[in-house]
Amino acid sequence: MTSDAILIASGPWDPVPWAAAVRALAPGRAVHIWPDLPDPERVGYLMAWQPPPEAFRAVPNLKAIFSLGAGVERIVFVDDLPDVPIARIVSDDLTQRMTEWVVLQVLLHHRRQLAYLDLQRARRWEELRQPAASEVRVGMMGLGVLGADAAEPLVRLGFQVAGWSRSPKTLPGVEGYSGADGLDAFLARTDILVCLLPLTHETRHILLMDLFGKLARDGALGGPVVINAGRGGLQVEADIAAAIGQGVLKGASLDVFETEPLDPASPLWGLDNVVITPHVAAFSDPKALTGQILDQIAAFEAGKPLKNLVDRAARY
Repeated sequence: MTSDAILIASGPWDPVPWAAAVRALAPGRAVHIWPDLPDPERVGYLMAWQPPPEAFRAVPNLKAIFSLGAGVERIVFVDDLPDVPIARIVSDDLTQRMTEWVVLQVLLHHRRQLAYLDLQRARRWEELRQPAASEVRVGMMGLGVLGADAAEPLVRLGFQVAGWSRSPKTLPGVEGYSGADGLDAFLARTDILVCLLPLTHETRHILLMDLFGKLARDGALGGPVVINAGRGGLQVEADIAAAIGQGVLKGASLDVFETEPLDPASPLWGLDNVVITPHVAAFSDPKALTGQILDQIAAFEAGKPLKNLVDRAARY
C-alpha cells in the first residue's frame, strides 16, 4: 500500500485553510484533518502545529513531519516520537513578518510611542526626550534565520547591535557573543533584549529575574526592555511582571506565552509600557507555506533529502 496521504493536525489553528491549500496545489493527493482518518495506513506525511500525541501513534507508516510554524517544541518533546525526519518551515514570508514585528517593537520602545499614546489619550502636547538610535544597544538573543534577518535592519537604522548564540556566529555590523561564558557580558551591554531562541532544555525559562538583573542599567532609555517572539516557554511570566513592577525592566513586548491564549487574569495585561500580541509576529500563511511543504514532499519522493531538518538531539 502506498503511504502518500497527508494528515493535518494543527492544534488550535484552523486546519481548513491548510487542507484547502493542499487540495488546490495537489488535487491528486489525499488529505485528512485530524481526527478524521478513514485510512490511517495511507498517511505518509504529517503537517503539524501543536498536534496531540495520539496523532503520531495513529499513523504507522509515517515518513516525515512538517512543522507549520517556525517552532517545533510541540513536536520534538512528544514522548515516543516516531523516528522520521522533521522539517521546519523556513520561508521568506514568515521571516519577513518576524523582522517587521521585531523592528516595530524596538522602535515603539526606542521612540517612546507608548508614552505618546498615553499623552494623546490625555490630550496633552508634550515633547519627550528620545535618544538617537546610535545611543541604544540592542541585543539579539538567537541568531538563526529569524534573528539574523531581524538584526540587519536594526544595524542599518544605526542601533548598536550585538548577538548571542550557542556557538560563535559572524554577521555584518553585529558584535558577537556566544556560549555560557559570553552571556553575562552580552547582557551587560544590552538596553533592548530581543529573544528569538528556540525552546530546548537549556533555554527553557531563560528569561527570568536573575537574567533581567544583568541587563544594562546605564543606557539611554533609562532601563532595559525585553522583547520575546521566540517561544513562550523561554520566559517566566511572573518574573516579567515583577521586574516591571520593581523597575528592573522598563518595558516589554511579548508575542508568545507559557499558556496560550494568555489568561485574562494575568497581570501582564494591565502593566504600563508592556505590549501584548497574540502569537502573530510570524503568522504562518497557509497559501504561502503549503507550496513549500508540497515541494519538499515531491523532492523526498524523488529520492532527494529534505531541507531545514530539525536536529533531534538539539531539539531545534
